[in-house]
Amino acid sequence: MKLDPISSCAACPIRHRAVCAECDARELALLAEIKSYRTFPAGAPLAAAGESLDHFSSIVAGCATMSRTLEDGRRQTVGLLMPSDYIGRPGRATSPFDVEALSEVTVCRFERRAFEKLVRELPHIASRLLTMTLDELDAARDWAVVLGRMTAREKIAAFLVSLARRQAVIEERDGPVGAVALHLPLSREAMADHLGLTIETTSRQITALRKDGLIEVPGKREIVIPDFEALALETGDDGDGGVIA
Repeated sequence: MKLDPISSCAACPIRHRAVCAECDARELALLAEIKSYRTFPAGAPLAAAGESLDHFSSIVAGCATMSRTLEDGRRQTVGLLMPSDYIGRPGRATSPFDVEALSEVTVCRFERRAFEKLVRELPHIASRLLTMTLDELDAARDWAVVLGRMTAREKIAAFLVSLARRQAVIEERDGPVGAVALHLPLSREAMADHLGLTIETTSRQITALRKDGLIEVPGKREIVIPDFEALALETGDDGDGGVIA
């Protein structure tokens, strides 16, 4: 997905989920003065740990990973970034993590110093950043439970449930959800890395969930969840998680 840099914010697919979600027309106009779009190919670095960030960015399309590499070369994925997720922190001139595009990624980016100035002047941006940061903190705590306490089967189920919610496929509702179709933004190897599993274990657990009727795999990157609540039960989810914004 490539976007025209002069496209209006009103037509942006992440307009009501991104850092600008609470902005009024005047504030959007101020942001438009300092924004630009850029598209990166799969595998391209979006940020490097310890290096300067000249721009802060919102992901408009595509998927990226955040990771940290240890001195001995071991790498741990610490986050999966999807549309509306934000790269950068006001007040920090460097990135604490490596950020790499898993697929082609389009970002809406803002020059760092100009954006930091707007954060100080526009309370709607500051408020939205705070909300997004707290949501990210809650998600990180939930993921610590996934990585630290869940079995391999539970990890795969939790990942698919979380992905469905983050792709806004699942909305809060009173009745049953029913079947859900997902496009996996990452390979099984990348999924294994994200979950702290081997690719062999990841493939075995996906096969086991398929044989048990909890998922269908019509294509290499396609997953169908016939009964969302049944898959959520595999993670200990009580069904009231709602959409991860």
